[in-house]
Amino acid sequence: MSPTPTYHQEPQRSSVMPALVAGAIIALIAANIFLYVQIDHVRTDVAKVQDKLSNELTTLRDSANVTTESQKRHLETLKEELEAARAQARSAASQGKAEAQAYADQKVKTLEAEQARAQQQVSSEISNVKSNVQQVATAADAKIAGVSSDVGAVKTQMSATEAELQKTIADLKSVRGDMGVQSGLIATNASELNALKLRGERNYIDVKLGKTKAPQRFGDITLLLKGTDAKKNKYTVQVMADDKLTEKKDKSINEPVQFYTAKGGHIPYELVINKVDKNQIVGYLATPKVEATR
Repeated sequence: MSPTPTYHQEPQRSSVMPALVAGAIIALIAANIFLYVQIDHVRTDVAKVQDKLSNELTTLRDSANVTTESQKRHLETLKEELEAARAQARSAASQGKAEAQAYADQKVKTLEAEQARAQQQVSSEISNVKSNVQQVATAADAKIAGVSSDVGAVKTQMSATEAELQKTIADLKSVRGDMGVQSGLIATNASELNALKLRGERNYIDVKLGKTKAPQRFGDITLLLKGTDAKKNKYTVQVMADDKLTEKKDKSINEPVQFYTAKGGHIPYELVINKVDKNQIVGYLATPKVEATR
């Protein structure tokens, strides 16, 4: 049995950067939610405005139709009376001709007044609708401008978060696992793990394992914590994969503990523990993104 390799514990990283990255991610999520809500409100307001304008135009059209028909009937009546008066004027004797002509002139004035009043009423209603449309359009433009400003702020925050993410990724390291296989990038804290998840090169499962009688399942494997040494940051764990039990003894924190499965093929699974307590270990399990063909 080969001697267990000794790993030097890496210096503890500052807790400020993880807090900043986590805060930036939370703020980004909140800003996206706020932006989505604002856009949804604008869409709702615009839909309400469209419904209101449609109703007002329909009402105006109906009112105009009614008014037009009423005025049309009234004008036809006046025209009939005018023709009758003119006929009476033509057939009347010289004594009654002046009176008939005066009556006809009065009917003409009445007809012209009715036409002017109908046109003024329609023009007034159209002017009111145009005014309402302008007010609604101004309010919608103001809301859209506010949302555009929020979009700009979110983009700025996204750029800052992306820069912080790239810096975190640059700090990640690649080491050799306990089976001698060169590991991919490993995370030593929560912020670095989030950066790995965003890269999407492997599947990452959070592991928080305490001492229990029964093994605990993580993905398609089970783990059973057998012992911990918090002072030396070492632990011993049993891994059950493909009905095969393997004990990984005296492993150090941030050391990739590797084992093969049928699903992973020639790419090993990697268990990386970042924290060892008296009766608990905390870290993550990295598995291949593409399953092996069986």
